[in-house]
Amino acid sequence: MREVEMTVPHLFRCPISLDLFTDPVTLCTGQTYDRSSIEKWLAAGNLTCPVTMQKLHDPSLVPNHNLRHLIQQWRQMDHRFGPDYFTAIDPLVSLKHCLQSPQSTFQEKLEALQKIQLLTDQTPSTNPFLIQIGFLPLLLQLSFQMVDPEFSQDYMNFVEQGLICVLKLLPYGELESLNMLKQESKLESLVVLFEHGSVMMKQSLCHLVGVISSSSSTRELCAMIGKHPRFLNLIVCVVNQNNEASETGIKAISALCCLESNRGKLVQQGLIDALVTYMLNSERSLAAMAMAILEQVLGIERAKEALIKNPNGVKAVVKMVFRVSEHEGSESAVNSLMMVCRESLEAREKAIVAGVLTQLLLLLQSQCNGRTKTKATTLLKLL
Repeated sequence: MREVEMTVPHLFRCPISLDLFTDPVTLCTGQTYDRSSIEKWLAAGNLTCPVTMQKLHDPSLVPNHNLRHLIQQWRQMDHRFGPDYFTAIDPLVSLKHCLQSPQSTFQEKLEALQKIQLLTDQTPSTNPFLIQIGFLPLLLQLSFQMVDPEFSQDYMNFVEQGLICVLKLLPYGELESLNMLKQESKLESLVVLFEHGSVMMKQSLCHLVGVISSSSSTRELCAMIGKHPRFLNLIVCVVNQNNEASETGIKAISALCCLESNRGKLVQQGLIDALVTYMLNSERSLAAMAMAILEQVLGIERAKEALIKNPNGVKAVVKMVFRVSEHEGSESAVNSLMMVCRESLEAREKAIVAGVLTQLLLLLQSQCNGRTKTKATTLLKLL
């Protein structure tokens, strides 16, 4: 028994009990403990991470399923791993220690993060190891801790690289880690970073919002983001910026619309005008997705009113009815026109002036599906 204890890798030992993990859980600091040990620590009134001594703003415990699975593998292999495993894992543990240590300078942490980003780019096989030793919650913690009000270049680089690493690791990790953003301070950091950050930072944050909106385990966080008017206004505004962030902005808005409660809030922040402007730009590659979002929110009366009120609103939808290069978005455009034209003479008149009759006839002569043609015929009769 003693021999088995001596062969337990340090990665598999709880830092508090020094025993083999039985139920590993990870704190927001990225440090993993055995559940029973850390629960006793917290029950005693301690509000810090035992290893890093960082104050715990979020005491939630996220199960480390990857580490548990690894320990099970180790047991099945008669408590042995090949030398390649420890050759891969030890440098990663050192990098994690550098990022966690209060003694590490900012420059040292930046260099450690650069090495991690290089690993995630060039050696994806290390990503499961990074997850196993708790890098995902640690990187989230570092990226969304107190924002540097001066937004220095080094700080911008650090957050940019941190977010890129987070997005690379998310497919391998537990999405519950993202729930640390439910803390008021972390959510505020997300908003400030989106407001003042670089284009690359905005892109990464849009991707992150997409991941949050796609998982049932982060659905509450998605709803919290939807109740933040400042953030919704920022993400709507980014759609009309003529840069790479506008495409990721459309994807993030599409993801946020998975919750009906978010749709009305986005409309209040000017979503309709933003989508109209986006669709009128013929070079926009996600015009069909923008059209689908518009169709989704037109069930809201205020959205219909905003579309009709916009001088180019109905015109933008008519343009999407038939496009020579593709039929994607045609059905959404026809559905949207039916929704606004059914009860509005003004909308019908605007659609006719915008050339909807020609567009519908071209659509009916095209190779679009039968369902779309049936709807197009119904719209023609309505007009």
